[in-house]
Amino acid sequence: MTERLADINARIDGIGQLKAVVNAMRGIAAARAQQARGQLAAVDSYAATIAVAIGRTLTLDLDHRPNAAPQSTRSALVLFCAEQGFAGAFSERVLDAAGSDLATSELFLIGTRGSVAAAERNIAASRKIPMPSHSLGIPKLADTIAEALYARIATGGIGRLDAVFSERQPGHGIEVRHRRLFPFDMTQFPRPSDTHAPLLNLAPEALLSELTADYLHAQLCSAALHAFAAENEARMEAMAAAHNQIERQLSELQATQRHVRQEEITAEIIELAAGETASRSGLH
Repeated sequence: MTERLADINARIDGIGQLKAVVNAMRGIAAARAQQARGQLAAVDSYAATIAVAIGRTLTLDLDHRPNAAPQSTRSALVLFCAEQGFAGAFSERVLDAAGSDLATSELFLIGTRGSVAAAERNIAASRKIPMPSHSLGIPKLADTIAEALYARIATGGIGRLDAVFSERQPGHGIEVRHRRLFPFDMTQFPRPSDTHAPLLNLAPEALLSELTADYLHAQLCSAALHAFAAENEARMEAMAAAHNQIERQLSELQATQRHVRQEEITAEIIELAAGETASRSGLH
């Protein structure tokens, strides 16, 4: 009986340590998701400012409008999957949302765990790029993706670019979005209400080229931050479920522990009573 109680105590200690790890992972994921959400507001504001500048530039006389006529009809997909584990079917949902486009598009796969999930489905990607462990590394990730994309666009390898990423919608949980990044729909950019021409230090064509490059970078940052936050929120949900399961196991083990202790106490009382009875019998 004593050995059984020792085993139960050891299991309770082990599960308690696992609970501490789960709670730590949950806290880290929550902090990272919150930080990414804060950065998203800044990126969205930045993108809106660039959109206004593009709209104003489009009112000028332009000899050439960048990205108006792609050289290729081949499409590319940037798939933002999971970088780390314990996020449920996060990567699988992104791959499912891409659907038939996976077979007809050039793939840029973001996320180490996503690469594993893609390999299990025999999905080949032309570029595999890890997601940074902290959201402060997202701008550098966007630089890396943009450089690879521009190289392919410049050579006519691709003419259309979409991003597939996860995003949390209030009241609806995490949903997978499909966003067109290139070529730009120039009608989406707001035109100024006034007719005053801005003062420029660059030719309008060069300015528009720089602005559209910055806008694409901002859109990549936005998609990556949404994916980063959503992955950590998915991990929070997984850790919450694990926490609940651990609590149930601890409750069951603690109930068993109390039962075994009671059995030991009862056995000791019976043994003491039997010894006392035998002792009295010996005196007579």
